[in-house]
Amino acid sequence: MGEFTAWLLGHVTHQDGVGELARLAAADPDWPEGPDRLQTFTDHLEGNGVTRATLQRLTDAWVRYASE
Repeated sequence: MGEFTAWLLGHVTHQDGVGELARLAAADPDWPEGPDRLQTFTDHLEGNGVTRATLQRLTDAWVRYASE
């Protein structure tokens, strides 16, 4: 499991956008293992036809992850 995914899954109980994204990732059997780059996860979500709001949640989560 990549570092971002591990970080993200640590937020599944949070009641915010990151938590919502974490629950989506946890329920997705095809969630990418890596490489640990924002584009990897963006490509995956776009390939699954998610909303723009979900892509924004990903960006927000990535910024928080990168700043910790």
